[in-house]
Amino acid sequence: MLVITTLEVEGYRIVDYRGIVRGIIVRAPTIMQGFWGTLKNMLGGNIGAYTAMCEQTRQLAYKFMVEHAQAVGANAVIGMRYDSSQVSSGGVSGTEVLCYGTAVVLDKIRS
Repeated sequence: MLVITTLEVEGYRIVDYRGIVRGIIVRAPTIMQGFWGTLKNMLGGNIGAYTAMCEQTRQLAYKFMVEHAQAVGANAVIGMRYDSSQVSSGGVSGTEVLCYGTAVVLDKIRS
């Protein structure tokens, strides 16, 4: 499935819009990621454990968005974006990642 951040695909025309599709996931760091993250926060520098957690979260959100697009019969997603925020409740916190775009059906332009 083609997933792009632009709203047009050169050489193709949009023949049907299937609506907004999204993938959302909330992940919390493991105990060890939290420990290393706290230590790094005190010492400064890149928090590799958090970076890995965020990348895994983005990949899952992307996967869920593509699955949603396939479920509505699209062959592409245009205008794809990521959004993220921190969520917390009762002392538990995590990172929410939303991946979204417009599901479309593309047809190759014949010359």
